[in-house]
Amino acid sequence: MKKVLIAGESWVSQTTHIKGFDSFSTVVYEEGVEYIRKAIEKAGYVVEFIPNHLAPVQFPSSIAELNTYSCVILSDIGSNTLLLSPETFSKSIKTPNRCELLKEYVYQGGGFMMIGGYMSFSGIDAKARYGFTPVKDILPVECLKIDDRAEHPEGISPIIVKEHEVFRGIPEEWPQFLGYNKTKPIPQGEVIATIDGDPFIAVGEFGKGKSAVFTSDCAPHWGPPAFVNWEFYDILWANLMDYLTK
Repeated sequence: MKKVLIAGESWVSQTTHIKGFDSFSTVVYEEGVEYIRKAIEKAGYVVEFIPNHLAPVQFPSSIAELNTYSCVILSDIGSNTLLLSPETFSKSIKTPNRCELLKEYVYQGGGFMMIGGYMSFSGIDAKARYGFTPVKDILPVECLKIDDRAEHPEGISPIIVKEHEVFRGIPEEWPQFLGYNKTKPIPQGEVIATIDGDPFIAVGEFGKGKSAVFTSDCAPHWGPPAFVNWEFYDILWANLMDYLTK
C-alpha cells in the first residue's frame, strides 16, 4: 500500500486576556490536516502526518527515508522549519539540506505537492522562502520574491483551463476560495486551473518524478466550509495522489 507524508498543517495560538489591572495568557494547539488526511486515506493510501512543531526533528533527513513514501506533501510549513534542525541552529552542527533531499527524491521518481498557506511558496512577509531553496527546482510554478498572498475576502472562483486526469469526475463549477499564494507559470510546468489569472493547480515532471501545486488552502481559512465539505473534495485529492504516484 502506498504511503503519503504530509508535513505542516498545524499551529499554536497564544491569546492575551486583559481584565482591568490584570492579564493572563492562554495557548491552544490546532491542526488543519483532518480534511485532506481523510480524503487521501479514503482513496486507499496510508497517511503519515508530521506537524510543524515536530518537523525540525522528525522530517526525513535521508533519501532512504523519503523513499519509503510514494508522495510528500508540504502544506503551510516554511522552509526554515526544514532547513534549521536543532543540531544546526543551536549547536552549529552540519546536517543534510532537506530541501535538496526533496529535489533529489523527486528526480529519482518521487511524487511531491505543495499546498498553499501563509507559510507556503513565498508566504506572508516572504518568510516561507521556497524560491530561495532547491525546492524551487521541483515546483511547476515560480515563487515570487515578495509576500505572495492574494487575499480575497469577497470570495474568488478557480477556473479549469485544461483537461487533465486530475479533474476526472470534477465539475467545472467550484466553490469559492478566500485567498491563495500568487505564483508565476513556467515552461517546465503545466497550469491546468487558474484563479484570478494566476496558477491555481499546476503539474509537472522533473527527472523521473512528478510534482503538483495547489495554491490555495486544503482547509480553513482560505479553504472555507463550502470547499472542505464539497462533495468532490475527496475525489480531487484522490486524483492528485493517483497522478503523482503513478
